[in-house]
Amino acid sequence: MTDARRALEGRVALVTGAGRGLGRAVALALAAEGAAVALAARSEAELAATAAEIDRSGGRARAVPTDVTSEGAVETLVRETLGAFARVDVLVTAAGMAVFGPVTDGKTADWDAMLAVNLRGVMLTCRAVVPVMVRQGSGTIINVASIAATRAIPGAAAYGASKAGVVAWSRGLAEELRGAGVRVGVLLPGAIDTPLWNSTASAPDRAKMLRPEQVAAAVVLMATLPAGAALEELTLLPAGGIL
Repeated sequence: MTDARRALEGRVALVTGAGRGLGRAVALALAAEGAAVALAARSEAELAATAAEIDRSGGRARAVPTDVTSEGAVETLVRETLGAFARVDVLVTAAGMAVFGPVTDGKTADWDAMLAVNLRGVMLTCRAVVPVMVRQGSGTIINVASIAATRAIPGAAAYGASKAGVVAWSRGLAEELRGAGVRVGVLLPGAIDTPLWNSTASAPDRAKMLRPEQVAAAVVLMATLPAGAALEELTLLPAGGIL
């Protein structure tokens, strides 16, 4: 039975990085609020698992395996989303990667990869979705950055630079779209307990990190504000502060 009280009933969300971690939690949270959800990530198997969970809960999902660094793949993602659901009301760019360590030990390939996924991927996805939202006269874009974008964290200089780019991009995009009915926000979470940390040798205590579901709740808040209000920047930290 449809719950008319759900805040995103009849709306369509597109979530990148939806196969696991934060993106998966965001997709599930938006679906729980009634949104049909287009799921994007590189892993077809992980996307299928997220889609199956949404389907089991009575929601609607479309899995579209996507490399967000590829312009053609992102254009296909948006085209398939429109084909399945006819509109895009919410975009959440949760795809991301991180390599941590001192600048002197950094590899150029890691720098290039983080800029490609964390910044280029955001740019490509936003750019592909913006014309759709402008035609609709409405929409909400939520780009996931990091607290590392605004606070210096040793070992995270390159990662922080890529996420600072997301903040600058989001601010500029918000101004460009202010009169078009499309609101743009950027979320700056602290450390989140996701698989991103699995390959990090000296990760902080994961028990003290934010849970993906807590960050997803912040995304839902940003996506469900009444028309006429926008949360343009939101910082969310673990209760213990920066780890």
